[in-house]
Amino acid sequence: MSRPLTARQQTVYDFIVKTMAEFGYPPTRAEIARALGFRSPNAAEEHLRALDRKGVIRMIPGTSRGIRLPASETDFDTASETQSEESGLPIIGNVAAGSPILAAEHIDRYCPMPADYFTPKADYLLRVRGLSMKDVGILDGDLLAVHRTQTVRDGQIVVARIEDDVTVKRFQRQGSRVTLVAENADFAPIEIDLKNEHLEIEGLGVGVIRGGSSGLQ
Repeated sequence: MSRPLTARQQTVYDFIVKTMAEFGYPPTRAEIARALGFRSPNAAEEHLRALDRKGVIRMIPGTSRGIRLPASETDFDTASETQSEESGLPIIGNVAAGSPILAAEHIDRYCPMPADYFTPKADYLLRVRGLSMKDVGILDGDLLAVHRTQTVRDGQIVVARIEDDVTVKRFQRQGSRVTLVAENADFAPIEIDLKNEHLEIEGLGVGVIRGGSSGLQ
C-alpha cells in the first residue's frame, strides 16, 4: 500500500473483502453504492479508482465485478499455463448415482481459489442446475462452495444425498424427520423419515460464485 486509506476508502475496501468472503465474488458499483449510502454508482467508482491507485485492489476494465485483491488475484482468473492442472478447488459437475461426490470422474476441472477464502473452508465447488434455490440467489449454472461435513444446523443450506440423488436444499429437522426445503415456491419440500429412509449430508454451502452451465438441482 503506497498511501494510507481515508476512512471512507477503508469502509469501501472492508465491504469488498466482506462481500468476497461471503459470496465468493466482488460487489458491483451499484451494490457498493446501495450498501454504503452513496448517491450513485459513480461515487463508488471514484473510491474504487482511489483504492486502485493506492494498490489495495486491482480493477479489471469492462466487467461489472472487475475488482481483484492483489494478494489473491488468481482467485477469479483462469489458471495460468504454469499452474498445476490439479491445483485449487475441484469443480464437481454431474454426480453419478451412488458414487462418491469427489470421485475423479465427477471433477470437471480445478478452480485456482484457496480453500480458506470461505469460512469454514471450502472443499469443492458444486455446479448447480435448476432454479430450486433461486430465492436465496443460487441460480442455474452457479458454483456452490461446499465445506465437507455431516454436522449441520436447522436453516443451513446443505448438499444432501437421498438414495442415488444429490440435491442442494435448506435443512430442517424435527426428531427423526428431515425436511429439505427449496427456496422457490414452485418446488415442494422433500420429506425424509430417517427411521425408514437414508439421508447423507455431503456438505454445507459456504458461498456462491456466479457462472457455469450444468450441475445439480
